[in-house]
Amino acid sequence: MAADKAEQALVAQWRDMLALHARTQCELDRALYQHGLCGSDFEVLDVLAATAAADACAFRVQEIADRVHLSQSALSRLIARLEKDGLVEREMCPEDRRGVRVALTGKGRALHDEVLPVQRAVLHRMLPDRQG
Repeated sequence: MAADKAEQALVAQWRDMLALHARTQCELDRALYQHGLCGSDFEVLDVLAATAAADACAFRVQEIADRVHLSQSALSRLIARLEKDGLVEREMCPEDRRGVRVALTGKGRALHDEVLPVQRAVLHRMLPDRQG
């Protein structure tokens, strides 16, 4: 049936996307490991670097979670590790004392700037041309 073939094509497309994501994530982890980071670490640094570039000083943890697609608990552990390494700093939100804001430190900014070309090179190598 045509419906079965369409469904099979949809599932195949989904599995291709998952495989591409997995291969790309593995390549990112391998490339970033020599800099002491994994792909998720870099994603958090990259989100914070973009924020700093836009003249905002920090993101709430939930805002970061929405952008890097990690659970809040996984992200909290990751941020704690980055903070221990001196790459980010946490502070209480002045407008909501229950919330926490996260910002890059100078060391975090320097590492992000050093590793950004590595991450981008992996993306260019692994992802199909999307401009065609």
